[in-house]
Amino acid sequence: MNKKTDASVSPPSARERILRTAHDLFYADGLRATGIDRVIADAGVTKVTFYRHFPSKNDLILAYLTLRHERWMGWFTEALARHGETSKGAHALIPVMKEWFGGKALGDFRGCAFLNGVTEMGPVMPAVVEATRQHKQQMTDAIEALLPPSGRRKKIAEALSTAVDGAIVHAQYSRESMPALKALQLIVEKLTDTD
Repeated sequence: MNKKTDASVSPPSARERILRTAHDLFYADGLRATGIDRVIADAGVTKVTFYRHFPSKNDLILAYLTLRHERWMGWFTEALARHGETSKGAHALIPVMKEWFGGKALGDFRGCAFLNGVTEMGPVMPAVVEATRQHKQQMTDAIEALLPPSGRRKKIAEALSTAVDGAIVHAQYSRESMPALKALQLIVEKLTDTD
């Protein structure tokens, strides 16, 4: 890319800087552990600017989850399509999850932002639980689209979605993601392979 093209790209707005900074900090360090003062300092904005865009930390958390959902679902659906070219149906889940667990997509892997958020904030912030429900439903819908039509398609998609969540949690606490991927592969095979 030449310098003229780089110069024509406008710098991110203060709101974008705050949200990008919060996204990276919340995902890396957690919602409770990341204070507003840290976000303000790292984003290079004033408190007045911060509170003009996000009246409370809860507002920032919900904006972060919206951004995370858009980024993750965009990557997930693209990766399913890409890996679906070489993997049959739901078997595409295995290389997709391997890509994410290995940090080759969306930066370092630290588990599911939504499951982490429910653990941290669910009891005191029901909006985080609702955002998680919506995110997981869209993930399930994307998995269902991989499956051939049948009377059991929805139930199988829900089971596979639960298995994906289990693999995510296992890969998050384990030093090695391969056992989680092998378990997910076995579940995919049992639920989708027919002889």
